Amino acid sequence: MIDIPKLLAAELSLRPHQVQAALELFAEGATIPFIARYRKERTDTMDETQLRDLNDRFTYLTELVDRQKVILESIESQGKLTPELRQQIENCLQKTELEDLYLPYKPKRRTKAMIAREKGLEPLAQWLKAQNQPAATPASLATAAAQYVDEAKGVKTATEALQGASDILAEEIADTAEFRAYLREFLLNNGSFVSKIKAAHPEGSTKFEMYRNYSNRIKNIAAHNLLALYRGEQEEILDFALVCDEDVVQEYLQSRIIRTKDAPLRDFYRSTIEDTWQRLLKNSLINEVRGIKKQAADLESIQTFAANLKELLLSAPAGMKPTCAIDPGFRTGCKVAVLDNTGKFLEYQAIFPHTGQTEKAAATLYQLLEKYQIELIAIGNGTAGRETDEFVATVLQKIDRAIVKVMVNESGASIYSASKVAIEEFPELDITVRGAISIGRRLQDPLAELVKIDPKSIGVGQYQHDVDQKLLKKQLDETVESCVNYVGVDLNTASKELLTSVSGVTAAIAGNIVAYRNENGAFVDRKTLRKVPKLGPKAFEQAAGFLRIRSGKNPLDNTAVHPESYGLVESIAKAEKIPLTETTQIAELLKKNLRSYITEAIGEPTLRDIINELEKPGRDPRAEFRYATFSANIKEMSDLEVGMELEGIVTNVANFGAFVDIGVHQDGLVHVSQLADRYVSDPKEIVKVGQVVQVKVMEIDKALKRVALTMKHRAVKETKTEAPVTAAPIRGVFDRGTPLQSQRPALRRVEPPKQKQ
Repeated sequence: MIDIPKLLAAELSLRPHQVQAALELFAEGATIPFIARYRKERTDTMDETQLRDLNDRFTYLTELVDRQKVILESIESQGKLTPELRQQIENCLQKTELEDLYLPYKPKRRTKAMIAREKGLEPLAQWLKAQNQPAATPASLATAAAQYVDEAKGVKTATEALQGASDILAEEIADTAEFRAYLREFLLNNGSFVSKIKAAHPEGSTKFEMYRNYSNRIKNIAAHNLLALYRGEQEEILDFALVCDEDVVQEYLQSRIIRTKDAPLRDFYRSTIEDTWQRLLKNSLINEVRGIKKQAADLESIQTFAANLKELLLSAPAGMKPTCAIDPGFRTGCKVAVLDNTGKFLEYQAIFPHTGQTEKAAATLYQLLEKYQIELIAIGNGTAGRETDEFVATVLQKIDRAIVKVMVNESGASIYSASKVAIEEFPELDITVRGAISIGRRLQDPLAELVKIDPKSIGVGQYQHDVDQKLLKKQLDETVESCVNYVGVDLNTASKELLTSVSGVTAAIAGNIVAYRNENGAFVDRKTLRKVPKLGPKAFEQAAGFLRIRSGKNPLDNTAVHPESYGLVESIAKAEKIPLTETTQIAELLKKNLRSYITEAIGEPTLRDIINELEKPGRDPRAEFRYATFSANIKEMSDLEVGMELEGIVTNVANFGAFVDIGVHQDGLVHVSQLADRYVSDPKEIVKVGQVVQVKVMEIDKALKRVALTMKHRAVKETKTEAPVTAAPIRGVFDRGTPLQSQRPALRRVEPPKQKQ
């Protein structure tokens, strides 16, 4: 059987002791964020990406070995397991290859070959195989077949006997692993996907117009094109097929199978091979290849989704400041919710600035802004968003202090407001009020609010409803987990949903933490966590380092220093007579005498992490907050003109380009060819979700509501982040087969570009 640890080390370019240590930690119940952050000595500093790749491949190989055992037992029970076949199966590293080897022995439904064997035609098939040799003496097929005519068994003529023997040989050929592997690879490298729009859909009537007469080599097709083909097929708009040069297939099979020089026997085998391909191999292999390409397209789409989600979750927070959140509307009015500097809901008002009650709405809004000394205004970017933004601007002219007004992407807010989570959080509030609260909170702290929403509803995916939903959920859940643990969580303000994403914290434990907090007040130190029901020693070990307590008893509780390392820091502070609050002084001492503090339990990697935390206690690793300001004169597509230069914010990144909100209720597309003056293969090299960019309008299609934009010859505004590449690892296994910041950065206003006259 496979030596899994040895194979993993070779495949993933890891040292054997790294693999062994990581697998031991997985078996002990340690989470990947915990291992990557607090067990660097044991794994020799493996990061999250390496750990997740290792875990995924280990799972795959474990399943493969389990399947090998089942297959070996099955074949052995049939009395057909040879030493050579056992070795082939045990050395197999791919599930597809394994199933190919098992196919001849796999129990099947009643087939033509089975029926032929029941009629006693197996000996005839074996005779035909024996005759298929260059030196075999030619013999009459009809004469040989006549010996097997038996009406009692259902064989009435020699022709029927030969057909039955052909059925047996066809199944043997179709079950040959070597042939299947070659033809599968041939289709992948030489086949094409073709499509046509069904006759019931006239030209220009569907969104699949580019696929009306479409053809693309399988090996070259882009993921988004393939997923579009699948969607068009599912919606019964497209006829979608896989085609190849079938003459080449016939030539290959004939060259590998036909050995005889006898013309009648050669004709017999040609007919058998044609039947094998058309009846047994063609549809089977086409479905396999479609599945392989679909899996690859799914993974690429999921990777894009996860990368976008990571950027969105790690968006710069505007800060926990008094906030006025507005969910805009025309006829139904604007829902205004007021939040304090902890995100707590304070008051709600409905105003109607767009239905003739402008003065009354302005007075109400002004009163709320002054009463609660609002510092942030969050306006949803949906229907009536730009009109509401303009209305708010007129009210702000009457206030002599600085208030930051930001258009907020409200994707998913309506999903949240009707969710079980929102009902539990605000059972007494109307659904529209909950939506406004969500808009405000996602400006204050995007990560804390967005974790409450199903990632698929946030609007940063590509064909997310068409891909493997199990794999999608797994990758998105891992991305959320990674981002939450990278940033860290305020133990005294975090919601149950946010806490559930913390390493080692289950939904039940998260609920108990909130319940304990509500009953006993704020946590004053991390040690108190041990009093939470069901939060045992293991959960405490996994979670404590990622949970922060601001202004607690111990300054270290507001850092990513794990409680297991407190003793070291406290001993240094005590020996040098430095107050524990003076973390930067302790960090300097550690840095000067690093080697002297290395022990078996705490090595250099952990010490360096401790130094980084002590140097910047309470640091938020996310980027500085910035926001786009839309042109006041551009509100609808009808206001756009080709050549206009605008400021916008990237809302989604796909492998064919980036979508940018320019304030007209319809995102414009910057095609990958228009992202930069140089060639770009991956749009994520240039832009990311949430980035403020400068664009120029290239083309406007009002009928299809499409806006083409370009970023060429424009400086892209950088939005730097300190997040390491391991903050949200994105992977896929093919069948190859930190602490929060009590003082947020100052808000920076980004002025809109001047319009050309």
